[in-house]
Amino acid sequence: MNKYLSLEDLENSKDKILSFTINDYIDGIDSVDPVCAQLNAVSMGEFVRVYGHVRAKVKLICDLCLEEFVQEIDFDMDEMFTKNSLFEFSDSPGHEFEIKDGQFITDLEGKNEIDIYDLLYQSVILHYPNKKVCGINCKGRDFLSEDEIPDPRLDVFKNIQISENK
Repeated sequence: MNKYLSLEDLENSKDKILSFTINDYIDGIDSVDPVCAQLNAVSMGEFVRVYGHVRAKVKLICDLCLEEFVQEIDFDMDEMFTKNSLFEFSDSPGHEFEIKDGQFITDLEGKNEIDIYDLLYQSVILHYPNKKVCGINCKGRDFLSEDEIPDPRLDVFKNIQISENK
């Protein structure tokens, strides 16, 4: 699969549907294995729908203990694009527009291709957990003494003295 989905190829395909599999590493995603995606693209007049299933095993840093761990990401993706700007009244071309609660359409600004790898990158990143924890039993970095500060940028807080003004 090419990195880009050509709208011309999509329009010329049987029933205006293309199905493809991606099994590759995506720049910007630190994954153990290649990101695997089974995707379909459908031309719907002025719109293009890209949907399917995505799986990846990504390396994350635990928010509590700061150790690296592997998280499995597994989700269904469903994205809509408009071929030509239908949102001329908008001040922000090339952006997403919310049609109704939770449903977005991305304006392709007349481009004739969709960057599938960028779409996968954004979709995987959005499915990272809000709180990245390596396991249910993670107790954080209990073993650090008060003198050990894991991030050197925090050294400035070692010598802070607060005086009380009454």
